[in-house]
Amino acid sequence: MPKKTQILIIGHNTNGCTEEHSKIAYETGSEIAKAGHVLVTGGLGGVMEAACHGASDSNGLTVGIIPQADSSMANEYCDVVIPTGMGLTRDFLTALSSDGIIIIGGGSGTLSEICAAYMHKKPMVSIRNMGGVTRQFIDNYVDHRKNIKIIGVDTPKQAVDKILELITA
Repeated sequence: MPKKTQILIIGHNTNGCTEEHSKIAYETGSEIAKAGHVLVTGGLGGVMEAACHGASDSNGLTVGIIPQADSSMANEYCDVVIPTGMGLTRDFLTALSSDGIIIIGGGSGTLSEICAAYMHKKPMVSIRNMGGVTRQFIDNYVDHRKNIKIIGVDTPKQAVDKILELITA
């Protein structure tokens, strides 16, 4: 059996996550599951929980890579929990465990994951109008190296379609 594509969703944790972020994350997680792919998140609240909820409701497989050592800290929609005990260093694990990344808003933790993914040239898309630290990188590069452009999209369906296109390119 071939390896399933693993798509990471990153964005606002509980602090900063609006109803709109949750709605978009839920729909994006659902789209990943409907397409038959694995959803990877940081396994906690906010965008991560909403995405896992959407994927779970659409019978998808969800993986949460959490910073704590205790698996009970993961959100209830994670099918597989990887408790790293690494704190924020786990941002590199989430980025490197994915084939591509979808960004929904976010703060400094999201930026950390973006930078890790960028250094390893992981394909990334960002849903527009979600605010956060990532808005300046949409349809742009993180720095002068121009490793990989973060592509802007408008809907969850477009995000999943575009990230799959970039992964297979």
